[in-house]
Parts: sequence; C-alpha cells; structure tokens
Amino acid sequence: MDRLISEFDRALRAIVGVATAARESPARERPEGELDAAERAHAAALMRVNHVGEVCAQALYQGQALTARDAGAKAALDQAAREEEDHLAWSAERIRELGGRPSLLNPLWYAGSFAIGALAGALGDRWNLAFLAETERQVEEHLDGHLERLPPADERTRALVEAMRNDEAKHRATALGMGAAELPAPARLAMRLASKVMTTLAYRV
Repeated sequence: MDRLISEFDRALRAIVGVATAARESPARERPEGELDAAERAHAAALMRVNHVGEVCAQALYQGQALTARDAGAKAALDQAAREEEDHLAWSAERIRELGGRPSLLNPLWYAGSFAIGALAGALGDRWNLAFLAETERQVEEHLDGHLERLPPADERTRALVEAMRNDEAKHRATALGMGAAELPAPARLAMRLASKVMTTLAYRV
C-alpha cells in the first residue's frame, strides 16, 4: 500500500509539473542570455518537449518497474526514475523562466507511456532493459538535436540539456551492462515514429 501511494504521488507530480529535484539545477550558475521574444518562445517550446519526455520517462519507468522480475532491474529502473525526476523539475522551472507552459496533453502522454512500460516489463527483464537502453539512446539523439536548435545565447537552457543528455547516456550504459537485448528493427522504428508524433505535438500544445 505504501508503494502504491508513493507511485501515485509520483505520477500526480509528474503530470501537474510539481516535481522536486534532489540535485541543483545545472542552469543555476549560468547567466540569463539576451533573447528576443521569438527566441524565448522557441526555447520554451523545446523545453516543453523535453518536459513531456520526462513525464513519459517517469511513466515508462514506473510501468517497467511494476512488471520487472529481477531485483537488480527494478533497482536500476528506480534509480533512473529518481534522476529523471530531477530533469522533470529542471525542465518545468526553465519553462516558467522563459514564459512558457507545460504541455496540455501531459495526462495523455503519461497514461500511454505507463502502458508501454508495463508491457515492456512483462516481456521479461532482458527485453525490459533493451527497451530502456533504446529509449535512452533515442533521447540522447533528441537532446543533441535540441542543442543544435537552441539559441546560441541561451546558456541556461543549454546547461540543462547537456546535463540531461549525460544522465541519459549513463542510464543506457547501465542497461547494456545488465544484459539488455537488442530490440528488433521494427520495434526501434515504431519507437521513433511515436517519438516524432509526441515531439511535434508537444512543441505546439
């Protein structure tokens, strides 16, 4: 019952955007850049996409941990979820600083991602970890793209994205080190297509 209450609380905080970071934001010591209105709106929209990604990550990890069989896999997923919660809080804070807002579709993103995560976990730990590794690999690529698209003067957002990317690489390496299988090409393609839909909608809504 305690675990159920804790997971429900984590889900609620992820959806409404009130997560608390355990680590200080990497943007805290960076100066605010001179951005015009269009640059601020663009950076806020990119961070909204990243925030949606972190909402999805919380749901995926919760769903995967719920159905994972191996204690080591559960521990790895829980650790990744805690670090991703920092990303969730950092992203929400930066969106507010830039004058933006979180996605209005966060409940939908969360529900869908939780179902996918639970299914991945039910397939067995090797495939559960494979899904984690591939997810993190695609997120790394996605964050690299954002670093290219962010306004050059926006050092605060860049610091956040770089720190998030480094954590994603660590999570992927952990999953691979624990024996993650290689996802079939159709599964990887389906993940890319789903990610494209999510990022396109989240940039605007």
